[in-house]
Amino acid sequence: MSTDTGVFNLKFLANYPSLVGLCVAIGIGLLIGAERERQKATRANLKSAGIRTFAVVSILGAVGVLLGDTLLLAIIALIVGLLALVSYQRVDAQDHGMTTEMSLLLTCLIGGLAIREPLVAAGLGTILAGLLAARNQIHYFVKGVLTEHELHDAILFLAATLILLPLAPDHAIGPFNAINPHTVVSLIVLIMGVSAIGYISTRILGYKFGLPLAGFAAGFISSTATIHAMGVRASKHPLQMKAAVAGAVLSSIATILQMALIVTFIQPSLMKELYLPLLLGGLAACAYGLLLIAKGLELGAAREEDNLGHAFNLKTAILFAAVVSLVMLFSAALNDWFGSRGIMLAAIFSGLVDAHANAASIASLVSANKISLHDAALPIMMGLTTNTIIKAVVAVYAGGKAYASKILPGLVFMIAAVWLGVYL
Repeated sequence: MSTDTGVFNLKFLANYPSLVGLCVAIGIGLLIGAERERQKATRANLKSAGIRTFAVVSILGAVGVLLGDTLLLAIIALIVGLLALVSYQRVDAQDHGMTTEMSLLLTCLIGGLAIREPLVAAGLGTILAGLLAARNQIHYFVKGVLTEHELHDAILFLAATLILLPLAPDHAIGPFNAINPHTVVSLIVLIMGVSAIGYISTRILGYKFGLPLAGFAAGFISSTATIHAMGVRASKHPLQMKAAVAGAVLSSIATILQMALIVTFIQPSLMKELYLPLLLGGLAACAYGLLLIAKGLELGAAREEDNLGHAFNLKTAILFAAVVSLVMLFSAALNDWFGSRGIMLAAIFSGLVDAHANAASIASLVSANKISLHDAALPIMMGLTTNTIIKAVVAVYAGGKAYASKILPGLVFMIAAVWLGVYL
């Protein structure tokens, strides 16, 4: 009985979308107004808009859209903005902020948006209320926790992610159509992001636990990029060497897990040929990484570094993306020269860039019945092997001999376990 009533209510609301929008507008006004009312209660000299004003303004925006569409909403918003400005000028001089006045104007616009996009309006209203409620926490974080160079890094990362990345053309250019600008910029942003993850984890958990955890998580994005970022950090902060190496090695576990998921999704039957090599390789990398973490814990009395440096290095990220682009160009040239005559050759060189892409392409060939399950295992393992080799090269380049000498045994141990699984 209750189920039928619930379905009836949903059908009723679906027939009256404007009613849904009005309800959302009222809820948004009450939510934001309630937060502002509490702020008035904590500050005796504050005489600004409260819960009733915000609710009325939100409804006013919704009604404006219902009666006159966008033009009337613009006029109403202009009037609300002027009234908010007059209210701001009449407030005591001790209150210098315009947060309430701007929130009032934004609530009017969100109320109008609720008529057309109730879900988007509800989300924006909740975010606005959350920002207003977290005033003290945000101020403390910006002034007391965030350092100046961290703020600079955050702005640089957001600029690259929100401005440069969307503007980069998403099509192949250059010789052999091998270079995709959007992919190159994505790789730069990826390097910056992986390095930032390690930096944040180190600040929260300390480098002994933060870097290994960050390395494992970032490995699902790109293990090679993670090894590069960890190498840069290890070269600049020698005390973090073992933790950085552990994070780099543990990122290879993520590579194997992600490869298994991709192959299972595309061609589940292929995992019968791959499960043992991938299982042994993952266990080997996990054992070596945990061993490094344990050795790091033995140095419990070692001093944590106060200066963690910058979250990322933009120059090294750009240089790494340029090197990968050259490898992609070389692989495309080989493919153009030799065609489809050698799947193994293609697997070897595609593995230099991305082991997951190679595994996905081979699994797709199996799904199309172009190669057999048995013949597919070896090219995938060769791609993983060349990918491991390029990781070793990146380790030497990014972290120097000290870093590479510690990570190479883990990589060798892992790939040896993989080929043992192939043999068995």
